[in-house]
Amino acid sequence: MSLETTFPTTPPTPPRLPPLRRLAARCMRNPLGGVIAALVLIFGVSCLLSPHFLTGFNMMIMARALAFIGLVTIGQSILMILGELDLSVGAIGGLAGIAGGMLMVQAGLNPWLSLVLCLLLGTACGMLNGVLITQLRLHSLVLTIGMAGVYGGAILVATKGVAITGVPGDISFLGRGLVYGVPVPFIVLLACLGVVAFVMVRTPVGRYVYAIGSNPEAARMLGLRVDAIRIAAFATAGFLSALAGILMVARLGTAQPSIGDTWVLAPIAAAVIGGVATTGGLGSPVGAVLGAVIIGMIENIIVLFGISPYWQSVVSGGIVVLAISFDSLARRYLHREA
Repeated sequence: MSLETTFPTTPPTPPRLPPLRRLAARCMRNPLGGVIAALVLIFGVSCLLSPHFLTGFNMMIMARALAFIGLVTIGQSILMILGELDLSVGAIGGLAGIAGGMLMVQAGLNPWLSLVLCLLLGTACGMLNGVLITQLRLHSLVLTIGMAGVYGGAILVATKGVAITGVPGDISFLGRGLVYGVPVPFIVLLACLGVVAFVMVRTPVGRYVYAIGSNPEAARMLGLRVDAIRIAAFATAGFLSALAGILMVARLGTAQPSIGDTWVLAPIAAAVIGGVATTGGLGSPVGAVLGAVIIGMIENIIVLFGISPYWQSVVSGGIVVLAISFDSLARRYLHREA
């Protein structure tokens, strides 16, 4: 009888990906790593291109400008993680700002009470979007395009295209004030970002949002209240947009009908640059705000070089196309190599 020695078999070592593929995979697994690297690179290049970039005055201007678009970006990123999109956030912000101006100037209401009512109005508009989408089973992109027209039309009906002047100076601190050299709107942005990030990472509600964005049908089978969470997400986006609109009114001292006109493409581009997947289920509001910082730095360099501000729209639209294209190609590339 022959004795055979059996040696344990070692599982084959998976082939190592080339360096470029490993880098892409690492960035896709950790979106903040990629956006932080891009942020540092663009910051360094901006410092080299203009001696006026890294000055206290310019940093203050950038921080204040970031606050308004950053608040809208936070709300939009929540919706995108959920697998939804709201193209009416800019119109909601403008409507809230106009309503605040009318309540304070024309109705003579207490400014702080007016601000609270405007926040409730923005929340109600976002909630209305969510209710229509969930109850009528409509696509969020299609419905919010229509609702943007409704809210924008309401602004023109209320103002007839004329700005509301004479906003009380009691609220100017919210838009123009500084705390130890830091603009108040930027502090408001950081506070909102901290609350939202905590909810998304440390609470069951945040985990539910990611689960619904990844697979809504599976989440529904697990007993999650998918429609209620969607409505709450749209209401949150409406609240943050209204807050941005109110801060802008406090900054300008007037309620302009054009408030929020530019708050449509930039938040989407910022969210995608920050690692939020266009298909839902991936990303974070922190990364989305970092994406907004990148866009803000690029636009700031355009201004410092004396290029026409009209090019900012071209840059924002181009960034949207590039960001979405890169997101789609990168995920397709990694899926093929998996």
